[in-house]
Amino acid sequence: MAKAKTKHVCQDCGHTAPRWLGQCPDCGAWGTFVEEIEAPVAAKAVASKTAASGGFARTSGPARSPLPLREVELTHEDRLRTGVGEFDRVLGGGLLRGAFVLVAGDPGIGKSTLMTQLGRMLPGQRILYVTGEESPRQVKLRAQRLGVDSDAFLLLAETNVEDIAHAVLETRPDVLVVDSIQTLFRPDIESAPGSVSQVRESAATLMHLAKSLEMPTFVVGHVTKAGQVAGPRVLEHMVDTVLQFEGDGHHSYRVLRALKNRFGSTNEIGVFEMKSDGLHEVSNPSELFLSERQYGASGSAVVCTLEGTRPLLVEVQALVAPTAYGTPQRTATGFDGRRLQVLLAVLERRAGRRLSTSDVFVSVAGGVRLEEPSADLGVAIAIASSLADVPADSNTVALGEIGLGGEVRSVGQIELRLKEAARLGFTQALVPKAGLKGLLPPKGLDVVPVATLREALERVT
Repeated sequence: MAKAKTKHVCQDCGHTAPRWLGQCPDCGAWGTFVEEIEAPVAAKAVASKTAASGGFARTSGPARSPLPLREVELTHEDRLRTGVGEFDRVLGGGLLRGAFVLVAGDPGIGKSTLMTQLGRMLPGQRILYVTGEESPRQVKLRAQRLGVDSDAFLLLAETNVEDIAHAVLETRPDVLVVDSIQTLFRPDIESAPGSVSQVRESAATLMHLAKSLEMPTFVVGHVTKAGQVAGPRVLEHMVDTVLQFEGDGHHSYRVLRALKNRFGSTNEIGVFEMKSDGLHEVSNPSELFLSERQYGASGSAVVCTLEGTRPLLVEVQALVAPTAYGTPQRTATGFDGRRLQVLLAVLERRAGRRLSTSDVFVSVAGGVRLEEPSADLGVAIAIASSLADVPADSNTVALGEIGLGGEVRSVGQIELRLKEAARLGFTQALVPKAGLKGLLPPKGLDVVPVATLREALERVT
């Protein structure tokens, strides 16, 4: 019998090396190489023979011939609605037949809860829930707490991909849920479950099942310490949609973000609130995030960020205090720390706000993370307000990107943002002067154009 060979594979990017390396030469990550065992040649031959005879790697039957583009028929795709508007929004309007969806997030964030709630969201649909980390009793207890009690909700405690495939072909479910991809293994691969090759090949098998049976499939995935989806990056390329749960364990709100979606808008978000009986959608997140705002308090500003197709108004809080150390602290929660450093430099150099001897703390209320540049102006206003201990105008919303020269740059979809601000009762909006061309502001909202950061600060502080 041929002896199995070993190789070392980077867990982040899949780079292979003949020996262990401390740092990956491709992605630069440290300590990500793991040893994997290559299957012997005889085992590979058996696997190829199984695939050729109609196994899991490919279907039996004649090979398909290439088609000219004009001969490809387009049919109307009916989406399967879950009845939860926030979930349907993130999916692009509902589930499509054969969609392969990866759901990732921190431990305890609500991934398994959401997948179990599918039994309540999709009444009458046959759902096969494959659990590789929990026993059927544990899933049963969670289902009872969530109010899921249906004979159409099937449980299978299995990690062997071949056995899962047989169960799928036997039961023919309408929806398949696998929790989680890191626990699955294929017996023809001698690596441990969770390794790069096991995750890649297990996902390929599940994707083949989803596409051939036109069965929507959800796969739960783990994340690394850096918040990235664990396993090879090819996993994210293989799936149709990548949904990531965001949120703080100390807050009850969860944000489900579409990082990739072949059937809808990317960076779309859905907002949920975690309660004792599961996740509940928040249909008006802007109003929720502003509900606890203190009027007349310094260091507070409201920004309007665009998440996919949805404008979202959130409060940014800042606290500036004299430093007690030689090097001032800069701490950001829900905002990029490096971007904060840039804004502080622009505030000091271009707007005359002395911050080099002060600690600066910035936090986005509600556990939301701001990644769009349109939040720059609001963050700068909150910092300047806290530094002077002068409240900014509570009825003003700010949007605009700040350049290194202190100029306020234009952002996209200004009209959509202003409509959301007017709907929530704001009476004034600071907008970039360059974005006023052809702008039709909503009634009741006074639009104030600003060209520089110094001019914006004089307006509201």
